[in-house]
Amino acid sequence: MDALSETLRIVRLVGAIFLQGRFSAPWCYQSPSADAAAPLLEPGAERVVIFHLITDGECHVELGDAPPLHLVAGDAVLFTQGDAHRMASTPGLPPAQGARLDEVLARRPRRLAYGGGGARTRLVCGYLACDARLARLLLTGLPRVLRVHVRGSEAGDWLEASLRYALAQGRSPQPGAEGLLAKLAELLFIEMLRLHMNTPGEGRSGWLAGMGDPVVGAALHGMHQQPARAWTLDELARHAGSSRSVLAERFQRLVGSAPMQYLTQWRLLLAANLLRHSSAQLARIAEQVGYQTDTALSRAFRREYGAPPAAWRRSQGSSARR
Repeated sequence: MDALSETLRIVRLVGAIFLQGRFSAPWCYQSPSADAAAPLLEPGAERVVIFHLITDGECHVELGDAPPLHLVAGDAVLFTQGDAHRMASTPGLPPAQGARLDEVLARRPRRLAYGGGGARTRLVCGYLACDARLARLLLTGLPRVLRVHVRGSEAGDWLEASLRYALAQGRSPQPGAEGLLAKLAELLFIEMLRLHMNTPGEGRSGWLAGMGDPVVGAALHGMHQQPARAWTLDELARHAGSSRSVLAERFQRLVGSAPMQYLTQWRLLLAANLLRHSSAQLARIAEQVGYQTDTALSRAFRREYGAPPAAWRRSQGSSARR
């Protein structure tokens, strides 16, 4: 199993489609920042990432002072830093004055339909909630607005067709439509990452760029497949078919950390996941993630998470109950 699949298998993701828009030109929709929307979308989530998929027509994305980004049907955009932004038929239009955000998101997926009666655009808006460290791992090095074209690939065409079906089912009395949309939101997010990772580009950096590098990708694969192994830089280099110096330089340039530092972060992310979602004893967790003793794991965990494992586990249980 590759490192991306292993990461997504280990760490719990929560997604949903929260808005279905049907607009006619001229129109402009103001999307809030992820931080503002998070308490309403997924209370208690450490990080929320918002994305849109254009299913019909075209529109523009406006983000701060950056030039407007033109989108066409089949384009999906992911806001990696959670920025507030505008979606509009033409750049420069004022956003519509609508209901308060809590009223809009009280019912999901909310259907919005408005505009001046001109050219039509349809889009769906979704989010993914995850651990803040996982978001940092996956999204570091990506542009603030990540655009990919999902239409034309087998997975993308299937996702679009499935979203249309699930949204139609949401208006029927049959149960399960909300759960179906949640899974499709997760799949769309993963497909966007995969498409970006497999699209050639110069000067890219970040975890996904490292995944696409033959040397760094092999080292990442080894660490993710065998986190408990007593890796050294020499062993990682041999596993990647490289020298120590080449691996260290390329890993630092692409991923942004040294290989052994990354291994520590990955082990602690695994430990946090086990603490949150299992009742395993700390000694057992330490063994699973590559620490010789629970004391060694406790010291490292406290440095990273600001609390000893037992206290952190209790706090996560309290948050879940709330």
